[in-house]
Amino acid sequence: MKLQIPKIEFNSPVVVWFSALSFLVLLFGFATNHESTNLFFTCYKTESSDPMMWVRMVTYVMGHSDMSHYVGNFFLIILLGPMLEEKYGSKALFIMMLLTALAGGIVNVLIATTALRGASGIVFMFIVLCSFTSVQSGKIPLTMILVVIIYIGKEIVNGVFSADNISQLTHILGGMCGIAFGLYYNKKAAK
Repeated sequence: MKLQIPKIEFNSPVVVWFSALSFLVLLFGFATNHESTNLFFTCYKTESSDPMMWVRMVTYVMGHSDMSHYVGNFFLIILLGPMLEEKYGSKALFIMMLLTALAGGIVNVLIATTALRGASGIVFMFIVLCSFTSVQSGKIPLTMILVVIIYIGKEIVNGVFSADNISQLTHILGGMCGIAFGLYYNKKAAK
């Protein structure tokens, strides 16, 4: 009897590429003593004529401070992302991630005095969006309500009692994006 080795399936291209590119950004950041991360992958307000400010309003999600920050975000992205990519499709998931990143970047540039980096807004969008995977027409799953109360409620409390309220705001925005995308795509599927 011949032993067959299973083939590795490239099942979630958006999640895999995002994870790999972010890891390369992290390594490049280590090699440049974080200068590349600060210049290209950290969102902060500069003059509106600075074209890099507009680029960083999206690319900050690929920048991470250290390996622990990266692993904390991508453990959940790699865990949850393939299920979402299978349900919604690669193109839709990419657009959701892009819009979530842009929402966090815009809010950070408009109201923050601190820099923003990392994919935690996307993580929160994924967490909330996962609770929509079994939604039936006209019904809101209890698990989605619990996720919103637990995760977003925790971030609101942390934002009120923490000096770093920008990361909490990004988490809340990510969760709100997850709710909006979940409602939109489930309403669209019901038609």
